[in-house]
Amino acid sequence: MTEDTGTPTDARTDGGTTGADDVTLDPWGSSTIADYRKLFEEFGIEAFDALLDAVPEPHYLMRRGVIFGQRDYRPVARAMREDDPFAVLSGFMPTGDPHIGHKLVFDEIIWHQEQGGDAYAVIADLEANAARGLSWAAIDEHTKNYLLSLLALGFDPEDGTLYRQSENRALQDLAFELGAEANLSELDAIYGFGGDTEVSHVQSVLTQMADILYPQLDAPKPTVIPVGPDQDPHIRLARDLAARTRFFGVTEAYASFATDDDERAILADAYETLIARDPDATVRCEDAARLLETDRQGHDAVRDRVITMLNEAGKEPLRPRVRFLDRNATDEAFEALVESIDGEKRVYDAHVDAFEMDHGAAETLARELELDHGGHGFQLPSSIYHRFMTGLTGGKMSSSEPASHISLLEPPESGKDKVLSATTGGRTTAEEQRELGGEPDDCPVYELYAYLLAGDDDALATEVYEECLGGDRLCGGCKQQAADLMEAFLDDHQDKRDEWADRLDELDIEQTSSRR
Repeated sequence: MTEDTGTPTDARTDGGTTGADDVTLDPWGSSTIADYRKLFEEFGIEAFDALLDAVPEPHYLMRRGVIFGQRDYRPVARAMREDDPFAVLSGFMPTGDPHIGHKLVFDEIIWHQEQGGDAYAVIADLEANAARGLSWAAIDEHTKNYLLSLLALGFDPEDGTLYRQSENRALQDLAFELGAEANLSELDAIYGFGGDTEVSHVQSVLTQMADILYPQLDAPKPTVIPVGPDQDPHIRLARDLAARTRFFGVTEAYASFATDDDERAILADAYETLIARDPDATVRCEDAARLLETDRQGHDAVRDRVITMLNEAGKEPLRPRVRFLDRNATDEAFEALVESIDGEKRVYDAHVDAFEMDHGAAETLARELELDHGGHGFQLPSSIYHRFMTGLTGGKMSSSEPASHISLLEPPESGKDKVLSATTGGRTTAEEQRELGGEPDDCPVYELYAYLLAGDDDALATEVYEECLGGDRLCGGCKQQAADLMEAFLDDHQDKRDEWADRLDELDIEQTSSRR
């Protein structure tokens, strides 16, 4: 796999490569992505660069396009700007040593914590045991190493939350609660589970859903989950489950009957057309049906459904309103909702229509009433997505291939040697390099600068990129510089790990699993 990080000054977040096969996202597999643009098209991930100006002091991974995508990150960016509460959470499955690829997630958690977010770092030990079959003794050893690297990189444990899935009863209770909103057919469709899937693996998925929503147990707030794109199935399911647990859904409506988004868009267009013709008229459903019949161009199944519903509604007025859908509300909460809506309203068995309330006020009221009556009021979790680091030997960076990655625990001299032996995007000869320029977008060594070694120094990352592209930088000298920087980074990181080693017992997290 080739990851195109683009130039630091003109970050390319569209993937940069073409010709990939259909993308399959497997949270436990070996997903590789040749064309990140397919994620925008197939899974609804949005480009991050459109939001870059809305983020206060964006991290260098954002500026350089390493963080390339997002799902609903705007509420988090708004909370940062307005100094409102927000949270960040990500998890680590302790199945091996933390390496430089994991550092991306460490950095993303720490940066959000520095911006004022409530930071959560999860040791996904139940997942490691259920999905990978690791022993609890091995999990405990890897857990210690992940914690030490996270702390050495700057996580503040006094202002953040660390926990293990297996030792968090509130998390497990939430997972059980979320299980009432999911079914096996749905999990089969998302994850490809079959008849031979162990039940513990299924349970680990629900535990991860609880992880994603855990920062909102005390109070709903915007929450971002930094992940690689292979984890997007978890994000989508968690958003669905968060919505299903809500007491009330809030949507727009135009008539008493239920519609989906596509049908509602047709109703909105018809209403706007008719009211523009006569602003003082009472628009009725049958009027809109005639309009849609007149403007019909060929067969359109959605349009046909709307016409049928409008004809059945007949003389019922067609008017915009906000609709409160009863999803999981108690009788007391539903009655409180009816009493709380001021102005004109219509009450039905499973929904309430409010004619004098805007959508934002309706969302606020629905959440307040839910919290007052014992619900969670979850906000839909957001996510940001970073590119996979290319392995030092080309292809995927993998913990099972030592030459492809650099462990955060390995001797600094070893890390230096691996950089010196790494594949590059250079030409066959120095003469060709000077004449044609290098190919930094296809170079694992340039990625080391962009993702890690240049740190916050955009000028250095830009210099490396432009000198390589222009043929002024040759691979030998470039690798030597990167190797020296890697050695210095590992040396400093391991010194800080040593400083934390004797302080782990101070942390509010179990070092040894009670399941051993």
